[in-house]
Amino acid sequence: MNFSENQPGLKARLAHVAIAASSAAAVLTVGVSAVTAMPATAQDLASEVAEALQLRLPKTPIDEIACDRFGPWCEVVSGETLFYIDKSARYLLVGRLYDMEERRDVTASRLLELNPDLIAAGAARAKPSAQDDAAAASAPATDQVDLSTLPAEGSIHWGNKRGPKLIVFSDFQCGYCRRLVDEPGKAGVWIEERPISILGSQSRRLAETVICAGDPAAALHQAYEGALDPSGASCAETRGLDANEAFARANGFGGTPVIIRASDGAVLHGYRDAATLREFAAHAKEQRK
Repeated sequence: MNFSENQPGLKARLAHVAIAASSAAAVLTVGVSAVTAMPATAQDLASEVAEALQLRLPKTPIDEIACDRFGPWCEVVSGETLFYIDKSARYLLVGRLYDMEERRDVTASRLLELNPDLIAAGAARAKPSAQDDAAAASAPATDQVDLSTLPAEGSIHWGNKRGPKLIVFSDFQCGYCRRLVDEPGKAGVWIEERPISILGSQSRRLAETVICAGDPAAALHQAYEGALDPSGASCAETRGLDANEAFARANGFGGTPVIIRASDGAVLHGYRDAATLREFAAHAKEQRK
């Protein structure tokens, strides 16, 4: 069950607390204590958490809260963004939530559900049509893709040139992509990295800055380290980013990283360590023997 901003909350009780409290800090303390002190249904709990959030984050619009989906966390929708807060309304989490059993990025899936063209956010020229939006929403993630539609533009090459080639769809703000960047060197593979803007306009600006850099491979690693200024530079290469995003939508890529074996289009979703990458890249060779 969900909270929405037009549903009744605890305004009367919080108003009484405000009169009795000596400061805004006291109001917040009592309001949050009230959230944790009484048992509640998911609907009641969401309403109480919303009231506490309005005190803690008065300038943040709260469009929806759901406290019955992700264990101890309540999901908070604010505009086109998501964050999570614990049910005591004390701890706030900004980041990606992964379902370890389903091996699924639930945050990315939910963001795309809320805003189907988010994957092209920040790039008006890449904004998909209504037909594209519908396809993106319904396209299942695939385990094999046709790479023939990808142009040369929009890619950054790095790693071991003599190794087997893997194509990686990534977002420079993605934590698991940041972890993955250390593994190809250990695996001895050649990487063709194709940025997509899963996490919005800042990701797009970073991708354009990397693509247009004099040394894109060096800029890529700087982006993952948080050391690259997203200047939003533009060049002919950025046309390939639009193709990357269209390809990702068409193939149901709801999260990053996505790793593709260049020889046959086989797909792995999510982070993998060096040993797994090495085995995955070598598998096609064994099949051809």
